[in-house]
Amino acid sequence: MKTYSTKASDIERQWHVFDASGKVLGRLATQVAGLLMGKHKPIFSRHLDTGDFVVVINADKVLVTGNKAKQKLYYRHSGYPGGLKSISLEKMMQTNPTRVIEHAVKGMLPHTRLGASMMKKLRVYVGDTHPHQTQTKATSRERG
Repeated sequence: MKTYSTKASDIERQWHVFDASGKVLGRLATQVAGLLMGKHKPIFSRHLDTGDFVVVINADKVLVTGNKAKQKLYYRHSGYPGGLKSISLEKMMQTNPTRVIEHAVKGMLPHTRLGASMMKKLRVYVGDTHPHQTQTKATSRERG
């Protein structure tokens, strides 16, 4: 009996659509990260990008529990002395709600070039509609 090793030619990608309205941010992000990595497939391999494409709609309607909306801070640094800036989750949801979901999912993926290629398969949109209707109709069902 031989050990099966996944090859790049064996990977078939599907499209999945998630509706974020009414979902808790962390629980949604874990489901999305699992699909991007390909952990739901029997051919999953840690050294290959076996994951699927994921579209998240209604990003502005995602929920957080507790006081995270006011207390959770996102930090960034310009690279200059004194260049540390922070923004609360509440303010980020008003200005750019797609970035909140992308940030949560990115933290759950590998922090390597492989993780960067997985992130490229994630599409997040604020409204109900998205430009990937043709891909998702043929190969995927609505996830929720």
